[in-house]
Amino acid sequence: MKQKFSVSGMSCAVCSARVEKAVSEIADTVTVNLLSGTMTAEYSCDTEAIISAVTSAGYGCEIFTLKRSDNSEEIKSMKERVILSLLFLIPLMFVAMGHMLPIPMLCFLGDYRINGIIQIVLLIPIIIFNRKFFSVGFKALFALSPNMDSLVALGSAASAIYSLVALLVYSAHTLYFESAGMILTLITLGKFLETKSKGKTKEAVNKLIDLTPEKSIVLDGEGNETEIPSSEIRDGQTVVIKPGARIPVDGVVTCGNGDIDQSAVTGESIPITVSEGDKVISGTVNKNGSFRFRATDVGSDTTLARIIEMVETASSTKAPAQRMADKIAAVFVPIVMALSIITFAVWMLLGYGFEFAFTTGISVLVISCPCALGLATPVAIMVATGKGAENGLLFKDAAALETLGRADTFVFDKTGTITEGKPTVTCIKSDFDIIDIAYTLENISDHPLSRAVCEYCRENGGKLLDYDSIEYIIGRGIVAVIDGEEYRAGNKVLTGVEDSEFALRGMTPIYVTKNGEHIATICVSDVIREGARKAINALGGDTVMITGDNELTAAAITREVGIRNYIAGALPQDKADKISSLKKDGKTVAMIGDGINDAPALTVADVGIAVGAGSDIAIESADVVLMSSNLGDVAKAVGLSRATLRNIRENLFWAFFYNCLGIPIAAGVLYPLFGITLDPMIAAAAMSFSSVTVVLNALRLRKFK
Repeated sequence: MKQKFSVSGMSCAVCSARVEKAVSEIADTVTVNLLSGTMTAEYSCDTEAIISAVTSAGYGCEIFTLKRSDNSEEIKSMKERVILSLLFLIPLMFVAMGHMLPIPMLCFLGDYRINGIIQIVLLIPIIIFNRKFFSVGFKALFALSPNMDSLVALGSAASAIYSLVALLVYSAHTLYFESAGMILTLITLGKFLETKSKGKTKEAVNKLIDLTPEKSIVLDGEGNETEIPSSEIRDGQTVVIKPGARIPVDGVVTCGNGDIDQSAVTGESIPITVSEGDKVISGTVNKNGSFRFRATDVGSDTTLARIIEMVETASSTKAPAQRMADKIAAVFVPIVMALSIITFAVWMLLGYGFEFAFTTGISVLVISCPCALGLATPVAIMVATGKGAENGLLFKDAAALETLGRADTFVFDKTGTITEGKPTVTCIKSDFDIIDIAYTLENISDHPLSRAVCEYCRENGGKLLDYDSIEYIIGRGIVAVIDGEEYRAGNKVLTGVEDSEFALRGMTPIYVTKNGEHIATICVSDVIREGARKAINALGGDTVMITGDNELTAAAITREVGIRNYIAGALPQDKADKISSLKKDGKTVAMIGDGINDAPALTVADVGIAVGAGSDIAIESADVVLMSSNLGDVAKAVGLSRATLRNIRENLFWAFFYNCLGIPIAAGVLYPLFGITLDPMIAAAAMSFSSVTVVLNALRLRKFK
């Protein structure tokens, strides 16, 4: 089975790697997301065994439940820790540096024993306020799986213990109590800013959750209006919607009408008018009018619930770009600890003295930051998927978001994607009255062209005839025997007829034959979507249209919308083969279709995009689901993916660059040439703000337009 869990207590990428390793021993697959604090696992063992594996590794674990993310209590607690730490750190720094101040009344600070005792007294509260670093850090260290907290705990503890021994045993005047206090305070400050920033990455999901009203009005068994929690609405219940009310579940209007604002769900800014028989979806707002509707999808089956689940799933998965960072993070802390010891030993062997060697060793410990590596990708993915959801662009996982950003070839289905998917009969070229024949033939098919012919025939008095036999041939047309005569309605392949007159004008001709003789041509046109050319041109890269239409019609459509290449006469089962062929040529292919007939092609493509899914949100074959039918949303999704990919690369660069530059400087490699060293307090400040920088960079995606 596959299950999602909430994991608490993780502080850095090393923690998530440790949880992943512990669970992977008993599960088939496991993915841990540090930013969202979640874990998704596929396993055949007992669920309790999974939870036990996580708790044995030193972290909390429970089955995930969707709820509004609120870290205000955590932020409040960390803010209090920062303030209280600063209240003691300021006088601690004053006392530590007081002997340098020419103030007579502070002369007692010149006594190193009194000075040292006062520093100890001021440091103890700071240690107590930030004891989490020690409890978590040393626990992980003793379990042979050290994390970022271990580095902080070791750095500050080493400074404090050395100073205490130096003061009491060796009567040394050089103490590092203020460094220990500064390390703890600055790291806590950095964590506070990081937590506050990370909270903003979940705002999009919170906004989606808030779209469901807490209470709604329904009709009870006696037909009276009563207010109940929205979560209690059941299938078949009648829901009453008044002006300004938010729609709690999906359903079908039974009476009345209203103007529905769907912008929060589909991204469409123009309200739509609904009346009896029309569908309404959860999370939308009734601007004007009043109506009632019958609930059809409730609870986790509503469009809004499935959107939220998709966004949560996408933000909890890992992008391929994170793999290298995860591998490094898994061994990062042990390597840093080894480098710290080596740094100390080298400087001692070179004769630079204990104080210098000790300071550089501590600096190496506290400047190293595995968090920046762990946050580089997930924080960008979470912001991007949230931003996409705000605009009706839904990514099923992080890999889809990343792959779409690398796509260089865009393949479009024609009917229902480039065109409206609602073709109409524009003319019939025939010397015979073939309305009844056409109606009878096309009535057995649900193809959009067949529906258009049937609608035209009904409007013109068409009647269904009895037939001896009838067969629908996918991608070709219909063959029937009526009164002993064979009739065919379909394309050139089925009928052997071709008339370029209409195809050249972008129409789709349906040829009708009787016993092999061409008796009629039914011309069907499908309106091209508004703004299709602009949206396609905005994509860049190669563009291809695949259609079952003939070459002349395909050429006419591609000329009109600006697509460079086309593949005509393709059967539904052929589309996937065409996609595979493009991939073999080294292309990264994005397939754009309506998610129904194009399912095989959407699955085979590197990334499949379903356009205009509406309430059919759970199209299994697509990697990206666009709520509206506006082709401009394809360009938006691609643009967002490319911006996210750039952001991930920036984050990974700065995370690697920071550690590759900071650790050697902290180790003192510049000291022999330039006399430059890095005080542990400065190193702690650098570590604190490295993760904050990565998070703030990712938050820039919230401004993507």
